[in-house]
Amino acid sequence: MDEKRLAKESGVTLIEMLVVVTIIALFAALVAPAMLKQGDKARSTMAHAQVNSFMTALGSYKLDTSSFPSTEQGLQALRAKPGDLANWNGPYLPKDIPADPWGRPYMYKYPGDHGDEPDIMSYGADGAPGGEGVNADIVSWSSK
Repeated sequence: MDEKRLAKESGVTLIEMLVVVTIIALFAALVAPAMLKQGDKARSTMAHAQVNSFMTALGSYKLDTSSFPSTEQGLQALRAKPGDLANWNGPYLPKDIPADPWGRPYMYKYPGDHGDEPDIMSYGADGAPGGEGVNADIVSWSSK
């Protein structure tokens, strides 16, 4: 008789299961948005790091060749020797030029519009000029 009573009492009721599922759903609803924001922040940080890496490599390129690559040559000049450039000592980057963290190519312009160095830019998450937060442009001439 004791075994039958223990068998009946050892299960989980439907109400107990619903309470647990509700608690898990509430936890997920509160935590998920915060985690997604961290992903966007990480992409922006990664884009800034890549732009800084390009600028460092471009500095080495200029030391060797006395000039930055032209707009037409672009960032690819850091990986493959452009034309008959005599003092090119690359590759200046260990891997191929990556796309920005949102999957679009970085924009490169030399001579740039913001000083003596080239302009490198990503339009951020929205892929359009301007914007704020994760949609803000990532640019080589500003650390913001």
